[in-house]
Amino acid sequence: MQPVTPDIHGVAVLLLTAVALFLFTRDRLPLETSSLAILIVLVAGFQLFPYDTGGAPLGPAQFFAGFGNEALITICALMMVGKALETTGALQPLASIVGHAWSTRPVLALLVTLIAGAVLSAFMNNTPIVVLLMPILVAVSMRVKFPVSGVMLPMGLATIVGGMATTIGTSTNLLVVGISQDLGLVEFGMFDFALPVVIVGGVAIIFLWLIAPRLLPERIPPLADTTPRVFNSQLYIKEDCFAAGKTLSEVLAKTSGQMRVDKIQRSDSLFLAKLPSVKLLPGDRLFVKDSPENLKHYELLLGATLYNISDPEHPIDEDTPLRAEGQQLAEVVVTRGSPLHLRTLATARFSASYGLLPLAIHRARAPSSQVTGDLNTIRLRAGDVLLVQGTRDAIDTLKSSGNMLVLDGTTDLPHTHLASRALAVMSFVIITAAFGIMPISVSALIGVGLMISLECLTWRDAGNALSTQVIMIIVTSLALGKALMGTGMADYLAIGFVSAVQGLPIPVILSAFILIMTLMTNVVSNNAAAVIGTPIAVAIAGQLNADPIPFVLAVLFGANMSFATPFGYQTNLLILSAGGYKFSDFLRVGIPLTILMWLGFSFLLPFLYDLS
Repeated sequence: MQPVTPDIHGVAVLLLTAVALFLFTRDRLPLETSSLAILIVLVAGFQLFPYDTGGAPLGPAQFFAGFGNEALITICALMMVGKALETTGALQPLASIVGHAWSTRPVLALLVTLIAGAVLSAFMNNTPIVVLLMPILVAVSMRVKFPVSGVMLPMGLATIVGGMATTIGTSTNLLVVGISQDLGLVEFGMFDFALPVVIVGGVAIIFLWLIAPRLLPERIPPLADTTPRVFNSQLYIKEDCFAAGKTLSEVLAKTSGQMRVDKIQRSDSLFLAKLPSVKLLPGDRLFVKDSPENLKHYELLLGATLYNISDPEHPIDEDTPLRAEGQQLAEVVVTRGSPLHLRTLATARFSASYGLLPLAIHRARAPSSQVTGDLNTIRLRAGDVLLVQGTRDAIDTLKSSGNMLVLDGTTDLPHTHLASRALAVMSFVIITAAFGIMPISVSALIGVGLMISLECLTWRDAGNALSTQVIMIIVTSLALGKALMGTGMADYLAIGFVSAVQGLPIPVILSAFILIMTLMTNVVSNNAAAVIGTPIAVAIAGQLNADPIPFVLAVLFGANMSFATPFGYQTNLLILSAGGYKFSDFLRVGIPLTILMWLGFSFLLPFLYDLS
């Protein structure tokens, strides 16, 4: 092994990389913010203190090249194409098949769901797959009375397993393949590493089918409470009650401003404006909505009589309880790109736009806590679940808009006449790349153009499909990777790793490296782990005089094994609160699954690539 002596620039880059990995684990600091800060420090540092590599100096041009990286462009294009499939309902036929299977043979249906999710995610981003399958699982769980928490997490993990199989399965795969090609390795074909994934992933699917549901305790998701919490009713003003002869403002003041009046009815055809100065008369009816406890409290305070909204003849009592005619509950899961992401309900004008009443918010980062009270001022993040109540029509309208993920206990999914076009375009993208007719970056970009020209995708949806977080983490990680390579620190780290495992067989070294990448991806972003790990993997293979391909695949597989924490992958966050899970549930299933796949790849890669 040739010694590598780190210089001041190399040490600074190494320290900055350590700081970056630390910041990427901070939940309170957005990933895009920490990525931008690291990029600024890196660029400014090399600008103020130039570093000459003997050829072209490292500087802004090299570090900003990540914005034009072919893998990043491909990732963005595939995000847009996947968004078109989601909004047009192109995968609804599969959803119908899965939904029917659950109604007849639930145990076999779980296997079908896992396989379908894994196969689909090999060719498209995991998020649309999870968005497609989540409403189905919620609906059938309510219909056939099985706990949705036993199947939603295995489904999400199955899509991650399937995403490892092809070069386009995940953004991590695209980055690793692109960087390895930049480093002079052979270009990977779409299915070049599918065999080890099919073998090891097949065992993983069986684990998720037969064992994982038994490891998960039954959890109660927000939608499990199907009793509406807010009721529409009317308060009848009697002659001798407090409200008779009082202004609306005086009546509201009596309830400490808590009562919400929708309208005031004076006769069958006369409704009064809700002005503070309007005087209430005996015989008037106040249309109000609230919880049963609050409504009875207002009845006592005002001395009025409480009636159901559609029954003005029978006052509310034990024989005539409050009813919520036509009111239903639904969950709205906040996804990246949705109108609620990183906004408050007030700024999004949610209630006014959709006619739905928010009841509670379940935070993805703290699923055991439920936020109630004034929900309009809470900034929503990806994975948060908003529990809403409204009419069937209002919920259907929200669902058919395609802008938000709605879980409401039915299997009706958005579907348009554009679905077949979107599916044809996606097939074109996959087939042309799979047969080597054109690079995936070209076919994906053409796919975006076709989706827009065929009206399967609007520019608004295309923009919403892009994730600032993903873009910034990739660009910053690419810049750090280039700095590690340019300053020689990648070789230095590789020599240090090889020295630490000196004397061990190469298969054991490969296994240890897979484990390191797996641990890293469950703590920091999988894209960051992949981009930083790939040049180090190539350097390790060079120090060992071994084939670099299995070491590159060690990065690819290890960086994808983000099973053990809900923050390891974006779909984990979506499933976390929607399924009512706790952090420990991911550990229960994720740790055994990680160990299973780690051991599988540790045995299979040396065998397939003849390492000894």
